[in-house]
Amino acid sequence: MSRPRSPGRPSGDSPPQRERLLDAAVQAFAHTGIQAASLRGIAEHAGVTPALVNYYFGNKARLVEAMIEERFMPLIRGVAERLQQAGDDPHELVQRFVRGMSEMVVQHPWIPPLWVREILCEGGALREQLTSRIAPLIPLLLAQRFAAAQARGGLNPALDPRLLVVSLIGLTMLPYAAAPLWRGIFANPQLGDEALISHTLALLEHGMEA
Repeated sequence: MSRPRSPGRPSGDSPPQRERLLDAAVQAFAHTGIQAASLRGIAEHAGVTPALVNYYFGNKARLVEAMIEERFMPLIRGVAERLQQAGDDPHELVQRFVRGMSEMVVQHPWIPPLWVREILCEGGALREQLTSRIAPLIPLLLAQRFAAAQARGGLNPALDPRLLVVSLIGLTMLPYAAAPLWRGIFANPQLGDEALISHTLALLEHGMEA
């Protein structure tokens, strides 16, 4: 008697189905919330039967884990690698962070709503990921390098290096999360992504002057 398959990636033409399920999952988790999203709805959005969700992932918890490992964390690590290559100059760090975050959310517009729902909101399912995995890669790295630059006299002494990181994240993530609102209010096609980057960098870099 043959043994049942364990959840995972089967052979043949299955990878596209699994990838479609992950794509559907990130959309559902971002716009509905991880807790509220249903496996049936995710399967329907991916164009497969609900049984295939169990076939590939086993259950919802493993689907969330796969989304984190295969969709979310690789993007975070990509931004972290750009920062690690920036050296110790605080202005270059800010430039790389702002542009890296902007490129990431433009290419993956599900990130800002997922961030708001599952990290910023109380009880968010990804909060633990922020403290245990994201913080060492980006916020703590930036705070340490900003503090070192401040000690050298290369950063405004009135700034708190830790709160500068908070400001950076707020100025890059929240405008994209609220973009449907403010772009609808101002209705100006010139307020695109590059305009937002330039504004954010001008705001930050003038305040960073030693």
